[in-house]
Amino acid sequence: MPPPVRRQSLWLDRAKSAEQPAPIELEARADDIVIGAGITGLTTALLLARAGRQVTLLEARSTGAAATGNTTAKISLLQGTRLSDILEHHSEKVAGSYLEANREGQAWLRVYCDDHGVEVQTRDAFSYAGTTRGRAAVQKEYKAAQTVGLDADLVDGLDVPFPSFGAVRLRDQAQFDPMDALSALAEDFRSHGGVIHEGVRALGVRAGKPCTVHTQIGSISAENVILATGTPFLDRGLYFAKTVPQRSYALAFDVPDLTATDMYLSVDQPSRSVRTAPTSTGEMLLVGGAGHLVGRTESHQEHVDELTAWAADHFPGAVATHSWSAQDYATHDHIPFVGKFPLGRGQVYVATGFEKWGMTNGVAAALRMSSEILGGQLLWEEPMARRITRPAVAARGLWANLEVGAEMAKGWAAGILIGLDESVPAEGDGVTGRDHLRPTAISTVDGVTCKLSAVCTHLGGIVRWNDAEMSWDCPLHGSRFAADGSVLEGPATKPLGRLDEI
Repeated sequence: MPPPVRRQSLWLDRAKSAEQPAPIELEARADDIVIGAGITGLTTALLLARAGRQVTLLEARSTGAAATGNTTAKISLLQGTRLSDILEHHSEKVAGSYLEANREGQAWLRVYCDDHGVEVQTRDAFSYAGTTRGRAAVQKEYKAAQTVGLDADLVDGLDVPFPSFGAVRLRDQAQFDPMDALSALAEDFRSHGGVIHEGVRALGVRAGKPCTVHTQIGSISAENVILATGTPFLDRGLYFAKTVPQRSYALAFDVPDLTATDMYLSVDQPSRSVRTAPTSTGEMLLVGGAGHLVGRTESHQEHVDELTAWAADHFPGAVATHSWSAQDYATHDHIPFVGKFPLGRGQVYVATGFEKWGMTNGVAAALRMSSEILGGQLLWEEPMARRITRPAVAARGLWANLEVGAEMAKGWAAGILIGLDESVPAEGDGVTGRDHLRPTAISTVDGVTCKLSAVCTHLGGIVRWNDAEMSWDCPLHGSRFAADGSVLEGPATKPLGRLDEI
């Protein structure tokens, strides 16, 4: 009988513990404060520290705990249908700017990994049609690649065990274990005088000269603050309304006689991402996809089961070893937001909206923000920074926010109208409903039953139970909370209120 599937990413399960002491107190002052220890935050912090600046990095949980440690870690310029999506809303100049930013990010990361002994595997990348309906999207992406000068080619048939009906191929792309890269970046950052405080959640930022970051253990001031937190936790930029939170799933499998394959991503639905990962015992298969908006699904576990069944159908003998999911944010026009934060007095910077392609976009954002702080300029940044919001993009944003309003109303109606009974949820279950007129969330995990306020501490949405990860997820803007109410992902910074522990 196979061992139970570990509810953790393959990367985080294999990652070595960093030799970082628990924070005792914050420094009074730094030149720059970076918030978030993923690929974006650590790269930005390192680039600034290399320039001789005193940099402090704050991480609410642990290095790589959010998107970077849960990604499929493809370092590719071919990104599904991204280029054709961008060209639907923007000029060729803006699409070319996006490609060049990613090219610079990819090049920097590959050189860095090579210089610091981080293993990178070179693979061809494929955006493939998983159904006959996807052929048109393949053709469209190929034409988009030609338009912006990406040297991709069309492939009629793929030598793969799953259905395919043609693909765009880009040769010599890359993949790696992202935690290996984060470990190297963190060690390099400390060697340049940088300081990392893990387990320290930033709660607010006062912009000014200097800026002040408030945390649960004190405050620290700096000339600049960089928000590299997936989505900003500061509401005054309204990024929660400018982006859409997405959650997708991944599993690692032991597969008999699996040979190394390339990197594949379907252009149609249901989405499927396929790559392999080298381990000490041979290649493992990674299958991802089945994404949806955060908190807006009946059962998260059904998505995991869907991917498990797909792998079993197409890779006989596949045995799941790890199961996890990741969260990322998409902008309405498919271009990330990178640069100075609105109402930040020119001293607060933000990077968000990578839409699941953070390995290249995150590094590109770090290059751009650090360059601006250090007084430089990158030629490829201006077209994206000066992009114009077209009516179709504005309409998409309006519709997305109308859906948020509908989710708010639906959640509160259920939270007030449906009364909770006296029974205790079974192990792994969570329920919401009315308890003495209060929307209440109750779950049982590892034998502990917790009773919480069901009201998200960000903007008051009613949370829903995530049966795959034993968490409470907000369907409005993607905040997530552990079963005990503690914050897992923002924009929320405060835990769910504790009502009782049974």
